[in-house]
Amino acid sequence: MPEGDTVWNTARVLERALAGRPLTGSDFRVPRLAATDLTGWAVLESASRGKHLLLRLRHPDSDRRLTLHSHLRMDGTWRTYAPGQRWTARPAHLIRVVLRTTDAVAVGYHLHDIAVVPTGQESSLVGHLGPDLLGADWDAAEAARRLAAAPAVEIADALLDQRNLAGIGNLYKAEALFLRGLWPWTPVGEVPDLPALVGLAQRLLASNRGRWLQTTTGSLRRDEANYVYGRAGRPCHRCGALVRRADQGERITFWCPTCQPGPGTGPSRSGIR
Repeated sequence: MPEGDTVWNTARVLERALAGRPLTGSDFRVPRLAATDLTGWAVLESASRGKHLLLRLRHPDSDRRLTLHSHLRMDGTWRTYAPGQRWTARPAHLIRVVLRTTDAVAVGYHLHDIAVVPTGQESSLVGHLGPDLLGADWDAAEAARRLAAAPAVEIADALLDQRNLAGIGNLYKAEALFLRGLWPWTPVGEVPDLPALVGLAQRLLASNRGRWLQTTTGSLRRDEANYVYGRAGRPCHRCGALVRRADQGERITFWCPTCQPGPGTGPSRSGIR
């Protein structure tokens, strides 16, 4: 699933292609929005909120404002093209939204939760989210407070709950826990310094804004970019022990058994590799 920085980068791509220009055409290929026509609406800005994309528009003849919401989930993406350029990112049957200006075409593939709402009602779509790690209103203390409110929840699951803090996905969850030496199954109430963990997560995401390769080690070589994420069965960069992986909730967790020791010999769960 795309992390918050990927969604932030996508918002910037759409902003550069569309902002400040009126739409010359729109095509919604989802049944509930099939009759929606945004032709003439001016694109004001493209923003992200956690993992949600918000394209804000203004009516050409009034001050009415709408927001086009989309979520990438595991497999969605937006791509931009020059007029007349072939759309090559994905098969045509995966296209969900097409937005045109005189200078660019934005194509949304396999998007989810597509909605068009008055901008003043955006909270109906994203109001449940916790503080946005990449937002101008980022509030580390509030994020730590929300995490601490459920002390029995495993910390890996708590970090992925977007109601606590918005933007962390499986990659940054695994990497932040490694860097703090935390076993993924540690209950939130036993994490020694939640503010430090939250602050680290925010810095990791912020450091990757503006580039598509997500590095937590500092290396821009793809095979060296992360400490544990996606590295099951390979030596830990820090201690040499083999990185392990296991199912945790609905996701997969990666960790180093030496740098992130759990009680006893490790979690009594199936699927550990």
